[in-house]
Amino acid sequence: MQRENEQYQKGAWIMEKEQEYDFSKGVRGKFYHPDSRLRLPIYLDDDLVEFIEEFANQKQEDVQTVVNEILRHNKDMLQALR
Repeated sequence: MQRENEQYQKGAWIMEKEQEYDFSKGVRGKFYHPDSRLRLPIYLDDDLVEFIEEFANQKQEDVQTVVNEILRHNKDMLQALR
């Protein structure tokens, strides 16, 4: 069933762009939160993931804790070299 302003292509509904959008009832800054922190995903190479997972299992800690410990140790070491 095709809806108004939509078309079905490659297994998904695709909305066509309107010529003009009405933002008269929009609220500026509704979703803006100045205190929010963006947590970026970090992607590690497979060999590092395997090593860190094994190490975390040996220490009976979660991966995030182990990665934070490694990074803190390296941060302290680099700061000491300054």
